[in-house]
Order: sequence, then C-alpha cells, then structure tokens
Amino acid sequence: MAKPGATGLTRIINATGYSMKGLKSAWLNEAAFRQELVLILLLMPLAFWVGGDLNQILLLIAVSWLVVIVEVLNSAVEAVVDRIGSEHHELSGRAKDLGSAAVFLALALNVVVWGALAGRNLLGWW
Repeated sequence: MAKPGATGLTRIINATGYSMKGLKSAWLNEAAFRQELVLILLLMPLAFWVGGDLNQILLLIAVSWLVVIVEVLNSAVEAVVDRIGSEHHELSGRAKDLGSAAVFLALALNVVVWGALAGRNLLGWW
C-alpha cells in the first residue's frame, strides 16, 4: 500500500526543499560538517593538480564528498538517538559509536586515496 502524499514534480520539489533544510541544519548545528565542507572546498582545486587524468580527478572529488555524506548520516543517527532520551543506554552509545566509526573510515579512505594518487603522480612512486 502506497503512503499518501505528493507525486510527480511536486514530490521532487518537496524532497529538494527537505534536503536543503537538512543541509542548512547540518551547517548550523554540526561543527564537523562545517569543517569537512570547508576542507573539501579547499581540496577540490588540488584534485586537478594531484589527479593524473579525469578518472583520478573524479575519484579524488568523490571520496572527498563521501566524508560529508557520511557525516550527514552520522548526524542524523545522533539526532534520532538524542531525541529518544538523554539517559545513557548501551544501544544508544553503540549507534553513536558506529556512526562515528563510519566517518572515521570515510576519512581514512580519503587519506589512502589522496596519498596514493599524490605518491604516484607527484612523487613518482609505483
């Protein structure tokens, strides 16, 4: 059974509005989001210098944006957990720790990809 609501172009317009509201909320309420977004904006021009071809440039840009995407999801998990209650609960702690681990893994992937391509293209390794 389909849930009631807007369809077609109206649904797309509404979804875009919700997405913009979420991005605004992330910017206003999440310091890590702001820091990672500023870092990406600084790294994007470097992707054209570090990347040897279009595929490498796109890979550098994609892994950089992956960090911000995972951060937004982590923030969503944290908001839901905080909404449920402020008392300590093992599952709440686990959910927050797993979200944090996801951000850490995305950052680590970023370091590996940027490091490998910089090593190969700028330093002549491999």
